[in-house]
Amino acid sequence: MKKIFAIAGIAVLSLSGSVMAGDIAAGKTKAVICAACHGEKGISKLPMYPNLAGQKTAYLAKQLRDFKSGARKDLVMAPMSSTLSDADIDNLSAYYSSLK
Repeated sequence: MKKIFAIAGIAVLSLSGSVMAGDIAAGKTKAVICAACHGEKGISKLPMYPNLAGQKTAYLAKQLRDFKSGARKDLVMAPMSSTLSDADIDNLSAYYSSLK
């Protein structure tokens, strides 16, 4: 039983590692278009848009992937996320997660 948990733990760490591998500098460059709604430093000035600064990397990546796949519906985020590559999503998530 311990062996099963150890293998499962390694699998989870492997999956989360791909999300954590984002390039913060590339994410900052890509985030220019996001600033219109989410603020230049990830803090929105508009109450209808969430703050992204300091959110967990895995959470941000999941939300972007869900918008892109259609699992999460939003008229603004669907087209915004549709052009993002997996690397873009990882980079944006790393960037916003790095902000405080």
